[in-house]
Amino acid sequence: MSNDISIAVIGLAGRFPKAADIESFWELLCEGKEGITFFSDDELLAAGVSPEEFNHPDYVKARAVLKDVDLFDADFFGYSRREAEWMDPQHRLFLEHAHAALEDAGYASRQEPLNVGVFAGASSSSYLLLNLLPSGKIDAGIGNMQVMIGNEKDYLASRTSYKLNLTGPSLAIQTACSTSLTAVHMACQSLLGGECDMALAGGVCVSLPQISGYRYQIGSIASPDGHCRPFDVDAKGTNGGSGVGVVLLKRLSDAISDGDHIYAVIRGSAINNDGTDKVGFTAPSQNGQSTVIAEALAVANISASDIGYVEAHGTGTPVGDPIEVAALTQAFRETTQKKGYCALGAVKANLGHLDAAAGITGFIKTVLALSHRKIPVTLNFREPNPKLRLEQSPFYIPTETLDWTPTGDQPRRAGVSSFGIGGSNVHVVLEEFKETARQRSQGPELLVFSARSAKALDAMRENFARFLEKNPTTSLADAAHTLQIGRTEFKFRYAVVAHERAQAIAQLYSPIQAVPANANGVAFLFTGQGSSLVNVGR
Repeated sequence: MSNDISIAVIGLAGRFPKAADIESFWELLCEGKEGITFFSDDELLAAGVSPEEFNHPDYVKARAVLKDVDLFDADFFGYSRREAEWMDPQHRLFLEHAHAALEDAGYASRQEPLNVGVFAGASSSSYLLLNLLPSGKIDAGIGNMQVMIGNEKDYLASRTSYKLNLTGPSLAIQTACSTSLTAVHMACQSLLGGECDMALAGGVCVSLPQISGYRYQIGSIASPDGHCRPFDVDAKGTNGGSGVGVVLLKRLSDAISDGDHIYAVIRGSAINNDGTDKVGFTAPSQNGQSTVIAEALAVANISASDIGYVEAHGTGTPVGDPIEVAALTQAFRETTQKKGYCALGAVKANLGHLDAAAGITGFIKTVLALSHRKIPVTLNFREPNPKLRLEQSPFYIPTETLDWTPTGDQPRRAGVSSFGIGGSNVHVVLEEFKETARQRSQGPELLVFSARSAKALDAMRENFARFLEKNPTTSLADAAHTLQIGRTEFKFRYAVVAHERAQAIAQLYSPIQAVPANANGVAFLFTGQGSSLVNVGR
């Protein structure tokens, strides 16, 4: 592996339908669960959908719902309640998860500016159109300006940089469905160009109202029954939904030097556009897709025979699936003639189409697959669409979650595709990272925690105890370093000293009485032996 152009993935954060965090997202994928919610008539009626609409024979009562999009800790990020009310939930969610990705990597301290770039995209602001504008709450003058800043896509990245004290390039990225994987590509280019030391990349989609369905139309991208069946003979479309994903990237050589935890490595990426080589503006192009995949493999300097998994765009449409598999096969055939060796999956089978967050969702899924060395089942697959000609291709569809066995001594490698309506195609080549053994500290470690409230502090230490339980190989020395260096200091504090993991877990689960730091100001403590003199305090 060459470190010169390789990029390390060192931080992950996300929230998806029926998966509140990265860990539950991985569990949902491996267990072959679906994040689609099917609504009752009473739920739709309560949400304002008319009986005439939801009783229509073509109305599909389903959507991939994201919980708690109305919740936001405004005070934590320095917003007033009114400012938060005027902000699109997409902006709020992206800010929260940008902070979480930095925290996951151990760089969440806001005390000093960080040379971190932000590359982000969002879907259209349905919150502005359906909530703010009809409500009549917007004041004239300065109110209009604040609403614009809080809802326009242009300000998603720059507001994140401002609130988190990040000084690298800050770009709003918009390429329709491929937006967030384009953000990953652009972040890599910025890192390789030396414009920043680290880069946040991702996307967010909150489609409102969430409790609502849609009318199915023959030939459209929408599924007739709410389920998405990529590559299946019965594939007839996808469903819509909401989600957010953010990753933190760093040049691989720097990440190794700094001792960062590395989930996976980006070996290469490419982006292009179809031009007019297709039947219409919204149609996919086999040549466009094939070219971008081949370019990404060339940048990565690896053969397609070394790719063990591809996370496809996978909309599950009778037109899109055959074109995508034909494009993949065309690109792979430039360097290999092998058949049926590479697994093919699509996260849309689990969650539907998350629009501006679709690409980053597939990217995070693939990073987790490399990190856990497993290939998740491709949901809703029964029989291949014969137009795919899978038997002649390099690909097979995994019908159960598999242990990922590498080929020979080669590391596990994967590709991720995302294609936007209008022809913006992106492909990223990923590789597993095999960490070398490092010398560990043998002495006791000080684990420090701080939060904005006693309740948050309790949740923090319990979360950390569960993390230690589920990750027995975690180094206490590394954890102590991250907690001391990579966290912002807040009012409520707690600390434990432990020689080993079990001792730390026991202490973290023990009840505590949190006391705010400097709760009563400065106190002078004297010996009480009668030695104090006048003015000793001075």
